[in-house]
Amino acid sequence: MNLVARLSAASLILIACSAAATGLDKASAIEANTVKADAASQQRINRSDDAAQTMKAEIERLEREVENLTVYRNHLQNLITSQNEEQASLQKQLQDIAETRQGIVPLMYRMIEDLTLWVNTDLPLNKASREKRVEDLKTLMTRADVSDAEKLRRILEAYQIELDYGAKLGVFQQKLTLDGISREVDVLHLGRMALVAKSLKGDLFWYYDLPKKQWVKMDSADTIMLGQAFDVADERVPPSMLTLPLAVSADSKEG
Repeated sequence: MNLVARLSAASLILIACSAAATGLDKASAIEANTVKADAASQQRINRSDDAAQTMKAEIERLEREVENLTVYRNHLQNLITSQNEEQASLQKQLQDIAETRQGIVPLMYRMIEDLTLWVNTDLPLNKASREKRVEDLKTLMTRADVSDAEKLRRILEAYQIELDYGAKLGVFQQKLTLDGISREVDVLHLGRMALVAKSLKGDLFWYYDLPKKQWVKMDSADTIMLGQAFDVADERVPPSMLTLPLAVSADSKEG
């Protein structure tokens, strides 16, 4: 083979090798680009997955928040319902109080009238203080600075005092006109059954006759017996059987 032929063959081989090298470079480039594209795609996938997880977590958070808000809304609705019911109850109570007040005020006036009649027709037992108590109640009813509850309490207190008079044995001093003479005397009462006056010297006695509404002088023969009754009432001697003239007796009723 001559030189020209060998050179031609070498050239062909070099061209073939060059072409092969170029193909390999392209293949390597394509593979590198493919790997790069795969990596980029994987990164996009990873980012998408992270975003999806983040979104999922946000959705779950929002669902929990919505659930909490729903519970709180229901709680507020229950409070509003309860407040409305309480308001209605308070309005009803205020209405009842107003109606009760409208009824209680006339009742208190009637109670004072009855108390006045009681004192005026009863035994003259500590009468001055009892009459003053009734007048004080009448004045009290006109005062705007005193509540109805306090007015009613004072009226009931006065009634209790009157009831106590009927269940006790007691002595008090009082100025009375007896036998046409104004005298300072000791007055004994046994409930509302007997009312006896004694001169301060202890030598004169009178009993009150309710039907006749007058004091009646007693015989001196009863002095010892009545003196003992005053001693018992003053707690100077132990309690014992007492004999007293009744304010309302059979003879008095007949008279």
